[in-house]
Amino acid sequence: MNVDELVSDAFREQAADSMPAPPYFAERVLAVRRRRRSRRIASVAVATVAAIAVAVGVPHFVGGGDDVRPASEMNRSDIIGHPDQSPPRTMIAAGDTVLSAFYVNKPVKQANGDSVLTRVYGLLDQKSGTYKKVKWAFLDVAPGSRTAAVLEGELPARRIGLLDLISGKVDRWIPVDRGVGAVAFSPDGKKLVATTYAKDPDRTFADHPQNMNGKEIPGPVPSRTGFGVVDVASGRADWHEAPYATDEMGWFGNSREDFDWSHDGTLVHVNTMEKPFRQYYRPDGDKAEWPVGEKVPVYVEAGVSPDGKLGAGDFAGRGNVIAAAVVDPRTGEQVDTVPVQQLLAWADNKRLIAWGCDPKRCSGKGEFHNQLLLVTIGTDKVVPLSDFRKASDTYPGRWTPVFSTR
Repeated sequence: MNVDELVSDAFREQAADSMPAPPYFAERVLAVRRRRRSRRIASVAVATVAAIAVAVGVPHFVGGGDDVRPASEMNRSDIIGHPDQSPPRTMIAAGDTVLSAFYVNKPVKQANGDSVLTRVYGLLDQKSGTYKKVKWAFLDVAPGSRTAAVLEGELPARRIGLLDLISGKVDRWIPVDRGVGAVAFSPDGKKLVATTYAKDPDRTFADHPQNMNGKEIPGPVPSRTGFGVVDVASGRADWHEAPYATDEMGWFGNSREDFDWSHDGTLVHVNTMEKPFRQYYRPDGDKAEWPVGEKVPVYVEAGVSPDGKLGAGDFAGRGNVIAAAVVDPRTGEQVDTVPVQQLLAWADNKRLIAWGCDPKRCSGKGEFHNQLLLVTIGTDKVVPLSDFRKASDTYPGRWTPVFSTR
């Protein structure tokens, strides 16, 4: 199956029960949100939902190239939602945050018996305000959502592209010394961290089988070599060795464990499989202590609020109530809850974008029949931003959002 067929099939699958889906380095910024663990979800208390759909108008552009204003700047509506779209076809945004991309995972069997978990992206086209299928193996979107850093082909990549989200063209390619499997930009956009691998972190290998329910299947191979930090303005880059954590039994964990930035951009970190489940590093490669103002659950993607005063907590529902915690990022203590499943991104200092399930089906497999919601701390206000995803955590067409500032 070629790339075009893979892209078309993956997007067709995810839209089946919905409406049809219409030296490492770069510049600017993106926050990549990664692995998910299975969530404990109980049935849900019915909350008042204020359904809202703010359609994106087609902006009038004059001129071209650098003179064209991005759609996310032309439409500054506070809430841009499309509760009838899953996967989304038209731009979704709330507050200072935009859904700049989404992807689905599709396993692709190889001739030698290996399998590659391939990402198929829908990327925001800033000229039209719609999501377009793209073929990149991995991408990140900068703050302002005007540029994406892209990796091509099978990972690890040997160059990084800087993609203009208005023209859809790569402005510049940057060759790399070591193979890169992921990229993430600092919050201020001045630096980039690139996770380096010796092998594709998304490939499982037939000659390294693992036992799954009594059956041998291709297994992962740990190959992370470290991370590189680049000063975007000068292009100067430094690489630091940082292999996987091991214990007396050897390696354990996920083959993809990428680096990202701390909330204030002074440190980088990687999630681990043992307590405290995250290791911080200084940009010079030395290990660092956990930041004082970042005591939030490591697998909750939203992290710390823009002003640093609140943090996104884990699932906090009890009995028939579904809720996610809001915490004090200096102590980790719960200070509030919001009526959703999983916190994904901050829209501003008081509102979050989250997954929320269908109140009538929010138990068992129904917990995965969820949609993007906007919630406001201190209230029960819930605003739908997208339609529901399919009700299965293993459905191959389930889409995963990527957010950036607009």
